[in-house]
Formats: sequence, C-alpha cells, structure tokens
Amino acid sequence: MTATLPNSQATHIDLQTPIRLYRMSTPEHECPWGLRAVNLLNEKGIAFDDIKLTSQDEVAAFKAQHDVATTPQIFFGDRRIGGYTDLAAYFEVEAEKAEYSYTPVAALFSTAGLMALATSLGVPGFMGISLSMLASLKLMDLDAFAESFAKYDLVTRRFKPYGKVYPFAELAIGLGFLSGVAPLATGIGSLVVGVSGAVSVFKAVYIDKMALNCACIGGNSKAPLGVVSFAENAIMALMGATLIFSAVGNREVEPQAVLSPQETAIVQVQAIE
Repeated sequence: MTATLPNSQATHIDLQTPIRLYRMSTPEHECPWGLRAVNLLNEKGIAFDDIKLTSQDEVAAFKAQHDVATTPQIFFGDRRIGGYTDLAAYFEVEAEKAEYSYTPVAALFSTAGLMALATSLGVPGFMGISLSMLASLKLMDLDAFAESFAKYDLVTRRFKPYGKVYPFAELAIGLGFLSGVAPLATGIGSLVVGVSGAVSVFKAVYIDKMALNCACIGGNSKAPLGVVSFAENAIMALMGATLIFSAVGNREVEPQAVLSPQETAIVQVQAIE
C-alpha cells in the first residue's frame, strides 16, 4: 500500500513511499499506543501496512532486529519515524496522553493507614485493611478484573480461573492479618501471592515494556501498572515472610506432664533396668 495526500500537512510524504506500522497485538494485550498510531494515520488519510506482532517472541525479535526498546514503530520507506509520539510530532499535532491517575490508590491506602492508626492495629492491621479493601473493589466487577489481570499476570495467563480466585484469596489473606487466625497459612499465602504478583508486574513493565492499567483496584481503574504495583506486591511478600518467621518462632512447645513422686520413682527404676 502507498501513501496518499489528503491535505497540505502530508505534502512532504512521497506518494510512492510505503508506510509500515509495527505494533503489538496479542490475545492478552492490544497495545494502546499502537491503536493511537493507527487512528492518527487513518485521520490523515494515509494508507499503510498494519503489521501486527502477535506474540511476545515476535515482539522481542522485532525489537532486537531494529534495535528499539518499544513498540509501535512506524517506517516511511527505509526511514524509521519512531513510535506514536514521534509520529504525532512528525505531523505537528499534539500527541494523546495516557489516561492515568494515582488518586484512587492514594485514597485507598491513606484511608487504610488512618483506620489502622485509629484502631491501633499497627502494620499488620494496615495490611489487613488494605488487602480487604482492594479485594472488595475487585469483587465489584469480577469479570472486568479477571480480564484486566490476565493481560500481565503470569499465573492467570497459564490458568485462567486464577483471575477469579485471586480476589477471594486476597480477602482471606487480609482477614488473616486482621484476625491473627492461622498466621502461618496467612503468611505463606501472602508470600506466594506477593512474589508472583511482583514478578508479573516486573516482567510486564520493565522487560516487556507494556503500557497497562493496574488491576489492583479493579478492572476499570486508570491507575498505571508500574512501580506502585510492584511495591504493593513486594510489601505483601515481605509481610508474608515476616509473619511466617514470627509464627514459626512463637510456636508454643507443649508442656511436659508433671509426674507424681511414685511415677518418678518408677521411671527411674525403668531407666536403670
């Protein structure tokens, strides 16, 4: 396909120059910046080859081949224009910005902190309240959460039902922190869920460089997946490890039975024999 000239803004594009757009489009994730590039080119009336990278392996191979860190990438012939923001600058239009907001996250953790302080529950109480509140937000729209969570969570990608089990597990862990019941089980659950979540976020954000919303406060949130999400899971893992250590260390030893003088004498005789 070749470029057309709908208006004066595109007059510097050679009519015979092939335009190619490479963008990530996998079953788990449709790159929002790639879609923005598609929309911009369509708005300009420019014909182009829409080349979808449909797996993580294809994305990795493309990045290595062209020595780029992110997708999408737009080429005018052999000339690489860059990503969506570079394309917008090329056409001298204002690039759309990601609709992100940390306000819900800040509000939730601030409220949880104040509640823990008011009730003198300390750090375990703060974790219990936070996790319980986060679970309740996920359960308000379980399907939306599971769909959003599956875009980056490694366990859910392999075992889909985990996306709908996760909020209940998170709630159980939160209640465990608050009640003190079954501390060892609570600690193990918190450690496993926290480590799994931290690894998933790290891979999605820092290795695959995916621009996603975090499902931590529900499937329809605008909180960005990033350092806050990683920190949340890392703290959960740390609290879980601490609780395990405390539960094992404080496990009471069953007191030995007190023997009567006669029973003591019998035991001594048996020992001599």
